[in-house]
Amino acid sequence: MVAPRSQGAGGEAVVAGRGCLWRGFVAGIAGVALAACSGAPARPVAPTVAVASWYGPGFHGKPTSSGEIYDQYGLTAAHPSWPLGTRVRVTNLDNGRTTEVRINDRGPFVAGRDIDLSYAAARQLAMLGPGTCPVRLEPLAPGTLAAVQFAVQVAAFEDEARARDYRRRLADAAFPDRPDRDGHGPSVYVAAAGSPSGPVYRVRVGPYPERSVAESSAARLASAGLPVVVVEETTSFR
Repeated sequence: MVAPRSQGAGGEAVVAGRGCLWRGFVAGIAGVALAACSGAPARPVAPTVAVASWYGPGFHGKPTSSGEIYDQYGLTAAHPSWPLGTRVRVTNLDNGRTTEVRINDRGPFVAGRDIDLSYAAARQLAMLGPGTCPVRLEPLAPGTLAAVQFAVQVAAFEDEARARDYRRRLADAAFPDRPDRDGHGPSVYVAAAGSPSGPVYRVRVGPYPERSVAESSAARLASAGLPVVVVEETTSFR
């Protein structure tokens, strides 16, 4: 059994007043090159043969990547890239047992394993003892699955104007010669989202079609002195 490492969004710092977050970083980030990738296309839904593992007690009651609290007795699973909320029929190819799960977490992050099932799902498939088994995965969605994208978040503001000013200065420093849709940089943008206290405007770099590419960009930004977090891109950017 290999448990996934959840990538929650916890601890987001939001700038509310007129002060700018992380003053003085602009000079330090000059010259940082981050190659943004275009969005990946949607993928056809088709049964896939894979290797399943499961995770349970050590993660029960802890946050998942979706923000939900992991319940080992629920029929859920972790997948590296399928959209959170996707429902999947899983068939144990060793014994023919079948269950249906909902993707609400990320993982497993171990080569040769493709999906991490909850304790309850693994029990239904009679794979608790072996720990892993070959499975057939059938996403229960019409047509196609939207491809997941990733981004590097570097700041969050309650004031949209300050978020856009921060975006502009970061883009000018990191991409001085590459205009984008707003004339500043090809991969620095503002993602707007709601929160209990009102709108939040998040400054992000990306999006990228793979987490590994986003993590590489995050490392470069962190080396320039910015606090960074890799997130799944689920909001519109502009």
